[in-house]
Amino acid sequence: MTQFKLHTLESAPEGSKEILEAALKQNGFVPNLYGIMAESPEVLKAYTQMNQLFNETSLSPVEKNIVWLTVSYHNSCHYCMAIHSMAAKMFKVPEVMIEALRNNKPLNDAKLEALRKFTALLVEKRGWASDDEVQEFLEAGFSQKNVLEIIVGIGQKIISNYVNHLAHTPLDKQIEAFKWEARS
Repeated sequence: MTQFKLHTLESAPEGSKEILEAALKQNGFVPNLYGIMAESPEVLKAYTQMNQLFNETSLSPVEKNIVWLTVSYHNSCHYCMAIHSMAAKMFKVPEVMIEALRNNKPLNDAKLEALRKFTALLVEKRGWASDDEVQEFLEAGFSQKNVLEIIVGIGQKIISNYVNHLAHTPLDKQIEAFKWEARS
C-alpha cells in the first residue's frame, strides 16, 4: 500500500501552511484530509477554494449537506461520510435525515428527496442526466442555477473522496463517533 504523508503544520510545504493554520483556528484541529492534501499546496487550495465557492451558492446549509453526504455515499468515502455527518449535525440537519443519507434511504421531505436523488443520479451517470430527469428536478422547486451549483459540490467532493481513497485517510479522533463503512 502506498503511504501518503500526513503533514502537520511543521512538516507541510510552505504553500500549504497558511491553509492548515486557518483550519486549526476554525476547527480546533487540522483535519487529516488537509494533512494529506498539504503535500500539494495546489490540491489543498483547489479543495478549500471549491469549498468556499460551494458555500457561497444559493443552496441552503441543509441542501449543501445533502449534496456532500450523497456524493460521499455514492463514492464510498469513509472519511467524508464521517466528517460531513458531524458537520450536518452542527448545521442542525435532523438526525433522521442524517441517518437516511448515511444509508442511502429516501428523505421524508419531497423537495430535499428530489435533491438527494438528482445528486446521486449526476454522480452515478457522470453528469449525463436526461432532459426529463433535469425537468423533474426543476419541477421539485429547484432552478437551473441550482443544477449548476450542485456540480460545484460534486466536483469538490470528488477531490476529497479520491484523495481519501488513495491515501486511506485515517479518521480524526474528533469524527470517530461518526465512523461509516460502505455497504457491499
